[in-house]
Amino acid sequence: MVHLSTIPDKDGVNGTNKDSFTTSVYGSRFAAQDLPRHEMPEGEMPKEVAYRMIKDEMSLDGNPMLNLASFVTTYMEEEAERLMAESLPKNFIDYEEYPQTTDIQNRCVSMIGRLFNAPASAGENVGAVGTSCVGSSEAVMLAVLAMKKRWKNKRMAEGKPCDRPNIIMSSAVQVVWEKATRYFEIEEKLVYCTPDRYVIDPEKTVSLIDENTIGICCILGTTYTGEYEDVKAVSNLLTERGLDTSIHVDAASGGFVAPFVVPELEWDFRLPHVVSINVSGHKYGLVYPGVGWVVWRSAEYLPQELVFNINYLGADQSSFTLNFSKGASQVIGQYYQLIRLGKHWYRAIMSNLTRTADYLSDSLEALGFTIMSKKSGEGLPLVAFRLPHRDERQYDEFALAHALRTRGWIVPAYNMAPNTNKMRMLRVVVREDFTKNRCDALIADIRLSQQALEQMDHDSIRKQQDFIHKHQTAGGKATHNHPKYRKEQHSLQGKTGKTHAVC
Repeated sequence: MVHLSTIPDKDGVNGTNKDSFTTSVYGSRFAAQDLPRHEMPEGEMPKEVAYRMIKDEMSLDGNPMLNLASFVTTYMEEEAERLMAESLPKNFIDYEEYPQTTDIQNRCVSMIGRLFNAPASAGENVGAVGTSCVGSSEAVMLAVLAMKKRWKNKRMAEGKPCDRPNIIMSSAVQVVWEKATRYFEIEEKLVYCTPDRYVIDPEKTVSLIDENTIGICCILGTTYTGEYEDVKAVSNLLTERGLDTSIHVDAASGGFVAPFVVPELEWDFRLPHVVSINVSGHKYGLVYPGVGWVVWRSAEYLPQELVFNINYLGADQSSFTLNFSKGASQVIGQYYQLIRLGKHWYRAIMSNLTRTADYLSDSLEALGFTIMSKKSGEGLPLVAFRLPHRDERQYDEFALAHALRTRGWIVPAYNMAPNTNKMRMLRVVVREDFTKNRCDALIADIRLSQQALEQMDHDSIRKQQDFIHKHQTAGGKATHNHPKYRKEQHSLQGKTGKTHAVC
């Protein structure tokens, strides 16, 4: 017996609309169309297709492991990633609904505060307080707000004017400090770097203090060379001169390095004038971006009028943030790292990174580079270096950075802070996943790039740089920058040519 069957028409199988399903992403109509760019599409897209199309777009990004410009963590264990993914639906600000997450944040604050030798609680206004933030940028903003408000309250109580606050900081500060002074209307008092000094000078710093100074910023690991500023020298000078000026330590990078590599270094709450410290959990805290932390010596240094109480279903909670809603995932990730690694493995990881940075520094010095960063734990595990002065050389640090880009490496070239004779430099950040094997590969590519550049004349180098910049870098191909905001001239970068470096 023959079973008869109908033959489907050309437009579908038994009348089914062919656009409603697909068995192959690249056989679907979506693979032959432009992805929506400016307006939300009218119709839907199958989830498998949407996933693959976006994943394919993201494949054009650089490899995070080869991005040696950034301090930001690029590796976490699968268990940490799983915990963080499971926490994605949680809104951290909802204390009543997610009390355990809140308690985990408080545990992190306590652990980090103790790591920084914060005073233990012994009364209503005694003992450290702190909070999680969306990276060190928010943490810095909160610390600056607290310093300004405390200074203003004191001035008003004394019947003195409070309309001209200023803050003292190095000209090598990260751009968030310029943002903070601009956004909160605070005058910048800069301690300028020199061709042979890339951090603040304690004497010059203290000499800039006047009655309108709300505080001093000291950096534990500058963005450019990774060197630790001498917080203890600044604090001692304040004590010697009978000044009660507050110090905030921007330990965005060094806060999770120095305690494990150079525990004897005094930079934290062991110093009487240090009133607040920020640190980035997503840098050497080993958590994916973005999470930061800020800790105050005691509630005395965080004015009450900046803190708001949130009452939800009868749960009264104190909140000091610039934003409101935020995900809980990064806080959970930080707690995982703190209890998973403990002091022992943080110490082991940071010691490994320091040794790798020293090895890279020695290797680059052997190639003839001038090393600008410190070794053996005197600074962050990074290597800042520049080409030695040579009149006949046809290429500079930016040309070398562009040549390395063709090999996949992102090794940034920077214009150093002002007053350093327009010095240029390159910087390699040594992160957890930057192994010695990868380090050797980088050294080999630097050597090959130099050899190629040495054989080129000035015009060829310039043409190659222009081509790479326009066709291989995101900045050169960018079309999203609004013309009104290009080439601004109000910041240190705009005024002096200093590079606002990536953190």
